[in-house]
Amino acid sequence: MEFSASQIALIIKGSVEGNPNATVNSFSKIEEAVAGQLAFLANPKYEDYLYTTGASVIIINESLELRQPLEATLIRVPDAYTAFATLLQAYEQIMEQKMVGIQEPSFVAKTATVGENVFIGAFSYIGENVKLGKNVKIHPHCYIGNGVSIGDNCVINPGVKIYHNCVIGNKVIIHAGTVLGGDGFGFAPQADGTYKKVPQIGNVVVEDEVEIGSNCTIDRATMGSTIIHKGAKLDNLIQIAHNVEIGTYTVIAAQTGVSGSTKIGSRVMIGGQAGIVGHITIADGSRINAQSGVSKSLKQPNSVVTGSPASDYTSTLRSQAIFRNLPDMEKRIAELELLVKQLMAERESIQ
Repeated sequence: MEFSASQIALIIKGSVEGNPNATVNSFSKIEEAVAGQLAFLANPKYEDYLYTTGASVIIINESLELRQPLEATLIRVPDAYTAFATLLQAYEQIMEQKMVGIQEPSFVAKTATVGENVFIGAFSYIGENVKLGKNVKIHPHCYIGNGVSIGDNCVINPGVKIYHNCVIGNKVIIHAGTVLGGDGFGFAPQADGTYKKVPQIGNVVVEDEVEIGSNCTIDRATMGSTIIHKGAKLDNLIQIAHNVEIGTYTVIAAQTGVSGSTKIGSRVMIGGQAGIVGHITIADGSRINAQSGVSKSLKQPNSVVTGSPASDYTSTLRSQAIFRNLPDMEKRIAELELLVKQLMAERESIQ
């Protein structure tokens, strides 16, 4: 598929410098691009490649001042990285529009409601009373349980399993291998040392514009809903326990675990391998560094914590600096002790 510089500029609302009819048919990193490809430059560290790349069209920031003339056609935008992301999204949508229909073998229950331009890949199962909105793309080997509702323009990638009665909003992307709505970890200890399973009769609700990475597990609520609010972004390999609530536009990096009934606010940033205990709250705008263990609520908005157990970021850095300097401090103390002994010996000899 071929696009001209003028067509691309129209999509990303940029201005063309050079030949507006220059065409590209693929994308590449600026340091590897050849003729017929489109690249972008957002990081100043890569600016030298701007003058050596073979790319036919390059997206750059409006503020960038050229050091020498270029043969490539430029498209100037306020933010090259955001513009490139917008372009890739548009390209992805064009490609997905070609995916329509129900492949065989697959099973779609007679009571299921299927919207316009839906794609259902081979070996997928669509249960009773499922509702699929328009332009939904369900890739092969997916399981959509009874009573599940999926909104418009969603992409469900291969091998995703969505248990019964879960609700998915509009423009949601769920990547391969993720499981939504498995039972929460609910077991009541018994007097004889055994455990009695507590039925998990709630569901999972995923609001609009959420993206969930590969091989995540989001447990259904014991009662009520486990909720991922609008615009949240989850990386791969994340465990979200029952009755957790994740706020709008919160981002969580890989291998994080959130225990049951914890409430995470809006626009929180959580680093990889963080662990968060259950039944606490994380205030809006908080930042939790990678590998932190959060054992109590963060009540102050925009808190920044690190370490395990997690504590104030600045205080922890000071403590770490002192810890690193302990060997030198020990050596200096020993030298001071030796000096004091020498001075005392000299004083005694004088007396």
